[in-house]
Amino acid sequence: MTIAHTAPDPASPMHLVVTGAGGRMGKALIRAVSENPHTILSGAIVREGSPLIGQDAGEIAGIGKNGVIISADPLPVFAQAQGVLDFTTPQATQTYAAFAAQARIVHVIGTTGCSEADEEKIRAAARHATIIKSGNMGLGINLLAALVEQAAHVLKPSAFDIEIVEMHHKHKVDAPSGTALLLGEAAAKGRGISLKDHSQRGRDGHTGPREEGTIGFASLRGGAVIGEHSVIFAGATERITLSHQAQDRSVFAEGAVTAALWGFGRKPGLYSMRDVLDI
Repeated sequence: MTIAHTAPDPASPMHLVVTGAGGRMGKALIRAVSENPHTILSGAIVREGSPLIGQDAGEIAGIGKNGVIISADPLPVFAQAQGVLDFTTPQATQTYAAFAAQARIVHVIGTTGCSEADEEKIRAAARHATIIKSGNMGLGINLLAALVEQAAHVLKPSAFDIEIVEMHHKHKVDAPSGTALLLGEAAAKGRGISLKDHSQRGRDGHTGPREEGTIGFASLRGGAVIGEHSVIFAGATERITLSHQAQDRSVFAEGAVTAALWGFGRKPGLYSMRDVLDI
């Protein structure tokens, strides 16, 4: 089925849809859209069978009734939107990317854990949709990624090993986190190497000495930690640590809204938060 979409009026607030509206990030996104004077919530999507279907999106997000009724059918909702904020699952994101491409609207993707096959489908959708995808939508973590890239370029692998340590709440299902991988990609770019070919994911048993030039990852899970990331450059006589702690999910939600507004009116393509923030 094809979605008919009418070009928006640039003078009015950007109409945004939140997918995964019943989750922790979904509720944070609803609040962020409602608080921004340049955006308005035009739809809220949940999975089929959710008990939230038919409820008011504002009420479930804790901001009072806003008249937006939660639905499990994205087609008519996307048809009336100018952008989609999507922090769901890889499978759901593939579907939403296809719908966004049909509607030729902005699709902000904060979903993590995507496989290469998922990424390929997202790249295909970006031929028609303006897609901004990032493992983290926050200003601080993207600034950290830029610093990590510079540090990795200066601190040579013969003298400094790179380890990335991340911790999240016990409900997170993917590891390493999307943010940790974003930082790993930044480190790999700084050294002019492929992260895929130089990644070390966890250690157990008799592993032997650390291989020079690899980028190590350690993933911790527990409690209600929103997100903590450290990139450690370990040398023989000194150690440099660059780190970031997220105190509230609103930092990701506000970044996603900023990304949507940045993408409004831009030509289709696949962009990142570093494009949005120009860093």
